[in-house]
Amino acid sequence: MKRSLVRFFAFLMLTVAAIIARSQQISLAGQWRFKMDASDKGIAEKWFLTSLPETINLPGSMLENSKGDDVTANTKWTGSIYDSSWYFNPKMTKYRQPGNIKFPFWLTPAKYYVGVAWYQREVLVPAAFQGKRIVLNLERPHSETRVWVDDKEVGKDYAFCTEQQFDLTNKITPGKHTITLLVDNRVKDINVGPDSHSITDHTQGNWNGVVGKMLLTATPKTWLDDVQVYPDLENKKALLKINIKSLLPDASGSISLSAKSFNSKVLHTVKPVSVSYTTVNGNAFVSIDLPMGDQMQTWDEFNPVLYMLTATVVSSEGVKEERKIQFGMREFKINGTRFEVNGRLVHLRGTVEDCIFPLTGYAPMDTASWRRVFRICKAYGLNHMRFHSYCPPEAAFIAADMAGFYLQPEGPSWANHGSSLGDGKPIDQFIYDETNRMGKAYGNYASYCMLAYGNEPRGGRQVQYLTKFVHYWKDKDSRRVYTGASVGQSWPLVPDNEFMVKAAPRGLKWNSIPESNSDYHASTDTFNVPYITHEMGQWCVYPNFKEIKKYTGVYKAKNFELFQEDLNDQGMGDQSEKFLMASGKLQALCYKAEIEKSLRTNGAAGFQLLQLNDYPGQGTALVGLLDAFWGEKGYINAKQFSRFCNSTVPLIRTSKFVYNNDEVLTADVEMYHFGEGPFHDVTVTWQLKDESKKIVASGDFKRVMIPFGNGRKIGTISQSLKDLAKATKLNLEVAIQGTKYANDWDFWVYPKALPQVENNDVYYCTSLDEKAKDVLDKGGKVFLNASGKIVKGKEVVMNFTPVFWNTSWFKMRPPHTLGILVDPAHPMFNDFPTEYHTDFNWWDVLNKAQVMHLEDFPKGFRPVVQPIDTWFLNRRLGVILEAKVGNGKLIVSSADLSADTKGRPAATHLYFSIQRYMMSTKFSPAMGVDFAVVKDLFETGSKLVFNAYTNASPDELKPKANIVNQ
Repeated sequence: MKRSLVRFFAFLMLTVAAIIARSQQISLAGQWRFKMDASDKGIAEKWFLTSLPETINLPGSMLENSKGDDVTANTKWTGSIYDSSWYFNPKMTKYRQPGNIKFPFWLTPAKYYVGVAWYQREVLVPAAFQGKRIVLNLERPHSETRVWVDDKEVGKDYAFCTEQQFDLTNKITPGKHTITLLVDNRVKDINVGPDSHSITDHTQGNWNGVVGKMLLTATPKTWLDDVQVYPDLENKKALLKINIKSLLPDASGSISLSAKSFNSKVLHTVKPVSVSYTTVNGNAFVSIDLPMGDQMQTWDEFNPVLYMLTATVVSSEGVKEERKIQFGMREFKINGTRFEVNGRLVHLRGTVEDCIFPLTGYAPMDTASWRRVFRICKAYGLNHMRFHSYCPPEAAFIAADMAGFYLQPEGPSWANHGSSLGDGKPIDQFIYDETNRMGKAYGNYASYCMLAYGNEPRGGRQVQYLTKFVHYWKDKDSRRVYTGASVGQSWPLVPDNEFMVKAAPRGLKWNSIPESNSDYHASTDTFNVPYITHEMGQWCVYPNFKEIKKYTGVYKAKNFELFQEDLNDQGMGDQSEKFLMASGKLQALCYKAEIEKSLRTNGAAGFQLLQLNDYPGQGTALVGLLDAFWGEKGYINAKQFSRFCNSTVPLIRTSKFVYNNDEVLTADVEMYHFGEGPFHDVTVTWQLKDESKKIVASGDFKRVMIPFGNGRKIGTISQSLKDLAKATKLNLEVAIQGTKYANDWDFWVYPKALPQVENNDVYYCTSLDEKAKDVLDKGGKVFLNASGKIVKGKEVVMNFTPVFWNTSWFKMRPPHTLGILVDPAHPMFNDFPTEYHTDFNWWDVLNKAQVMHLEDFPKGFRPVVQPIDTWFLNRRLGVILEAKVGNGKLIVSSADLSADTKGRPAATHLYFSIQRYMMSTKFSPAMGVDFAVVKDLFETGSKLVFNAYTNASPDELKPKANIVNQ
């Protein structure tokens, strides 16, 4: 059967299931009456007895309906603000004015409201509902909900992760009735933490409304309350645990069960079974085996075969109720330090999803949107997703099932920054309540493989609490595996975790020469359970201002607008696209190196990136290779990324990427492989090409078998470089012949011996001394090695790696830059091959180098090598610049460049290239700079520096404080 037909029948099955489910339902979607209740007086004044004066469309949020208050500088947000300088910085005054609010710390909604809101509408209950159990189903209210029917309050619920249900049996009759909802999105006794992604303004926002299905459902008085499917692959059966409930004193009857695969190439129909039941005190608990037969098909990332279970309850009176349950035959288990799916080793290549959906401000409630997300993730070689301190809606599980994606949802809590765990607060019980609701609602979905309480808690007894949490779930449900919390490295260890999500095996030690020999085994070897790297990556890129136009929904990128205006004010607005692309190339280089280092770590269980797409909160954390809409930014695509992040990845171990031509390039080739099956009798090939794509050398290894796992040694490449007489960039590609799997790395080779620069009349100096001024006054040429002497800009820290997360969230913790921007066509680089961005050939030039702050240089002045500053300050920076000074010509380098740069082949060759340039007729700087301005780089500090202006930042000790009034 063609794949398109398989998909059609899968869609048809889901549609039929939905039709059956709606047969006894009334949709409440549409226009409702509405009123805000900021003073919380509606209950006392009995608003449920009045006709509310405004209107609103549901499902939806107040924000989607333009309801709420205008955002001002006094808006009390839900979320910690670590850098409060915006409130006090005179430069930001214009962005605190009504009509021009531009807040840098997260996206800005058009309206904002935290409090009580009332929703009301009439409903006509049909006569067919007479004598039945009637339930009001509300999917994703946010967050506490109270319900009235006419003048009677019928219930109250508080839940983030699943639908809220209100039993209206005996409280509503056929005919016309008024249903009134009170929805309250304040943080009250149950405080999950204001930075939790279930509520925080950092991500989705603390909205008020109901955004999912809104239904009035009628069932027979005896109904299926719960059906949970427990696959048993070894015995080719599924154990079904069923809870039948009844409003009748003594109910009995039968339940029949049948199942069919619906998205596989081969249709498989399971032989039906049936069993009788009798309720006791309104409940009947039935356990029954469903033999799946020899044609049983399993679910995994490669073949996500799903079944649709039909469960039909027939009472002794002949009344029927039918439910459709989607499930997959899969087992997600632990074997030592590895995960296994259906007995096959699996390595998790994941990303964190932080509830970032700027068009609506909440997670999508439809499967199509989630299928797009998982399709993109799979194209980038991922197979796993963690949901940070929130649980996605049912649509995400349905879509992940179809895609074959392993999920780690979490309870809706980051119990930190104003909350804590294990201290006897209401949140302690709430976590159990919420995760139990998640288990009941989503437990049958094959993609639901892992569970954590949430993110990085606070609390002196958190270890005891999380230990009990893990044991509770291990004893209750064997279908998934459990960890207490996803945490950074400083959090205490929970020894009873079934697996760890912790931060030690991450980062790049590029304060030393970049290499690919190392891995993270020292961090993982001490654990005897699977270890997943927590929030790996976090490498920043400059903002993509073209993205602003994408924000057509409820959130606007006012943060981006502010950054763009500031860049214009600093005279560099025309460079924004170049900053994006150059910083993006460095970001991609860092992600590649870190992912490969993780893949080389034998015994590690996987990683979770933070993250594949941008995080627009916490100061604006532009850590994504994709934007907040899961769109590409232009400097790397899925095809390129999936070469080093995939189920199969060729890897190398080499001591360095920069060589002299009297050396031998050596690389040990190994294989990471967690594919559908092992490779038998394959050939691994390699090619070394120069920039013109000419093959410099090539070879292959003897045919090998590649089993599951990583660290499979293939062979060693050893290539002499003696024939490369000039500076050359090489590319090494390793591939598995006859497959799509290949990976590549760039190398640079420099001649060991360099010729003398003839007629060298350049004055070399390490300070702007009187002789340098005299040479310039007389029309001469000066090279100034200013390394270690810079004063204006000494506060700017440039590492080879870019900004981590963002400088605002960490109050300008270094590094502060995002790589360099270079014009590769500049004649200065005629003998130094370079791209327009940072790469390994620049490491021994830039490592530990100072930068110059060019704030007093003429407007429009551009250095030859330009560090890209953090977007919160947009300082004009330089590492190498050229200028006309007096009657002469000057080059200044704040990087250490000289004729004596032993052990630094790239720096040696760059200095050689600059010398030859200065001796050529092409040495003609475009702009003039006063001698005094250049000299001031060594005498006066920067005028533009970071200033928090206050110590009254509302950090984790006081997250709700209104800093404007402090």
